[in-house]
This record gives sequence, C-alpha cells and structure tokens, in this order.
Amino acid sequence: MVRCRAVKLRETARFSTICIHAGQVPDPSTGAIITPIYQTSTYVQDALGHHKGYEYARTQNPTRAALEANIAAIENGKAAFAFASGMAAEGAVMTLLQSGDHVVVTDNTYGGTYRLFERVLRKYQLDFTYVDSSKTGDIAGAIRPNTKLLFLETPTNPTLRLTDLEAACEVAHQRNVAVVVDNTFASPYVQRPIDFGADLVVHSTTKFLNGHSDSVGGVVVATRDDHIEWLRFVQNAAGAIIGPMDAWLVLRGTKTLPIRMERHNANAMALAEFLASHPKVKTVHYPGLSTHPQHALARKQMRGFGGLISFALGSLERARTLLNNVRLIALAESLGGVETLISHPATMTHASVPPERRQEIGITDDLVRVSVGIEDVEDLTEDLTHALSMV
Repeated sequence: MVRCRAVKLRETARFSTICIHAGQVPDPSTGAIITPIYQTSTYVQDALGHHKGYEYARTQNPTRAALEANIAAIENGKAAFAFASGMAAEGAVMTLLQSGDHVVVTDNTYGGTYRLFERVLRKYQLDFTYVDSSKTGDIAGAIRPNTKLLFLETPTNPTLRLTDLEAACEVAHQRNVAVVVDNTFASPYVQRPIDFGADLVVHSTTKFLNGHSDSVGGVVVATRDDHIEWLRFVQNAAGAIIGPMDAWLVLRGTKTLPIRMERHNANAMALAEFLASHPKVKTVHYPGLSTHPQHALARKQMRGFGGLISFALGSLERARTLLNNVRLIALAESLGGVETLISHPATMTHASVPPERRQEIGITDDLVRVSVGIEDVEDLTEDLTHALSMV
C-alpha cells in the first residue's frame, strides 16, 4: 500500500490557493497530485451492503466529487452539484418549486434561460415575471404571496447591467423568497454572490470555470441544508450529471482561474476604452468604464470588471460587416475561453427571445458581444481596428 502525504488547506487560505487545492487530495494508491479521471460506470462491493462509498456512477463519482468540493469552496458555499450543462443546473434548481409557484427574473437574462422558463416550465404551471433587477424597487414590486424564487443574472448577458446583490437579497429574504444568482458572466474571481446573501449560485462551467472551450457542464452551489438535501436527491433521480472527463477538465480550469481572470479583466478594460473612443462605435457596455451607469456599484461588488464587452454599431449591416471581417477574433457562440470570441446576440445567443422583447431589453440588431480572451491585447486591438475600417 502506497502512503502519501496529504496536502492540507488551511481555513485561512486565500482565493488562489483555494482554486488550486480545495477538494483535491493526492490519489491514495499512487500519490498522483492530480485527481484521476475515474472513467467507470460501477464499483465492486466488498460484500453485500459493504462498499467504499461508491456504488453507481450516476450517484457518485470521485472525479465529480472533487470538482463539486472545489467549486463549493471557491464560491464559499456549503455544497455543490455538477451537471451536464449550465441549463441542466438551472433545471435542477427549478425543481425546488411546485406547480403554482412564482419566480421573479432579471429581464435581460440569457436566452436559454428565457427559453427554459417560457417554453418548458410554464407547461408545469410555474409563473415568471421579468423585471429590471438593477432597480431594487422593481424587484420588491414584483414579489407576490406565491413568489418562491428570485432569479438574478449580474452582469446581464449581453447588455452588462448590474444588480445590487446585497440590496436584492435583503428585499427577497424579507419576504421569504430564496435568491439564486447566475454567476457565469462574472466568475467567482470577480464576485461571489453568496457573500452578499444569495442562497444558490449557478454556473455554466463551460465558460470561465473551464476556460479552455473544451468542456460542457454546469454547477449549482448551495448554502441551505434543505436545498442541499433536495439537489443531491434530484441530481441522482434525474441523472443529468457531468461526466468524469468533463469534470476533470473543469478541475484543470479552476486551478488557473485567478491568473486567467486577471488577464481577461485587463484585456477587456483596454478594448472597452479603445472601442469607446472609436468614431464608428455608437455605444459601449462595460462596467469598468466610468460612463457605465452602474460603475460605482461595479467597483463595490466586483473585483475587476469581467471579460465581456458589448457595443452597438448603428445598424445590423454595420454589425454584420464587422463580424465578417475579424481575422484573429473568432465568430462563435459561448464565452470565457482563453481565445477571444465575437458574436451577434440577436441572432445567436438570444435568437429564442421574441424580437419585440429583445428590443425592450436592449438587445438591438446592431449589438455585438465580445468575450475577451488572454491574447496580447495589441493583436486584438489591431484585429478590431482592421474590421472597423471595413464598416
């Protein structure tokens, strides 16, 4: 039997150390420093009713368990549950509700979230009200006696509006409404919603947590024992689990999350300032700019301003010209990878949202979104300069 010295994480460990070590122990059989990929469907039992804590891979998997412990620590929650996608994670959260329950939702939420709520969950008599959650008074005004959940996204996708998390949580909790925050756009490096009072945090781990555009997954981080008990049950009962290979890839990603986010933040700030000064750009949405209407809030509740920028060019045709003339920057869905991606929200990420609603929440046809990667910022600036010269 190989004996290995365990790596111990102090309770006072800082964020970057937590990212690397939380949930991670050297493999007891070999001493391997990296958690193995346990690519197995079942586990041999020593005797009837006696096993090593693992029975069947839908229920438990050591690689998945390591990831869940890692992300729970990163987000400062009590437990985490990893799923096959961000939407599967959101779907699991919504099983906390019952027919007749009401949810208040950030109006400028991700298109896939809107599709899940409106096209799927309304069939099961759940009701949704969409509000500008940057206005705490609008949240309070939308809460009803049957409201059970406040579902927030901040910064929003793609207009980058912010919600005052502390104020929103206070309003919700005064009415016994649980708060869930989609923290995908920011990442836990930039903000940790639980620190401001949130009960649940969801992520598409596909994005910044993985960071390398080679895995699809989702996670829910919980703080309340009743939520934890139910999510553990529904993860096994519904079975929309993340696979061990994807779990391992996200574990690899979280180890470098802090240094990647530093570069994402710096590059995005530089590109936002470049775009804001360009004569062919109509409007730039980025919380780091002093012109952003919630810049002061961003400085208060965020560490850095994130890696996402959106900007308007004045017409769909001008946006199309830009999108078709970038060379280094890739025209593609998704975000949060080391490479810079550019997209057209109205026809890509938010195509499932009705056109009139897109207009209401600021997703105009001329809007372009950039997920800023970690390349040399001068190369990114040169690429955008070339594309804008064609507009």
